[in-house]
Amino acid sequence: MVNTKAALQTFWKDRLTVTENREVTKSNKSTGFEEVIVLENEPCKLSYSTLQKTDQNDTNANLIQVIKLFLDVSIRIKPGSKITVYRHGEAFDFAQSGLAGLFSNHQEIVLIPFDKYA
Repeated sequence: MVNTKAALQTFWKDRLTVTENREVTKSNKSTGFEEVIVLENEPCKLSYSTLQKTDQNDTNANLIQVIKLFLDVSIRIKPGSKITVYRHGEAFDFAQSGLAGLFSNHQEIVLIPFDKYA
């Protein structure tokens, strides 16, 4: 019998790290926020697609790039987290742009570049 989840994950060559801003108590008893890694080196896959958006009044068609992250359905990423995806030796920072699409063997999250989110 074929394990669909395992077969799907063989295509996941990228890795992700998730960081959250958490309140911490510093050595001088003051509080502040710092990035804390909550998930590291998790297999995933980035997918890029381009959609064409046209309005009746536009003379030029606008192109929109959609970046989607595929990962294990058991992982939960909190809104506002920074998602760093490592692909071919490069790091790309993203934020989650909406609710995850949950499926039986994986989930899909639409991403936005983190610098546009912050």
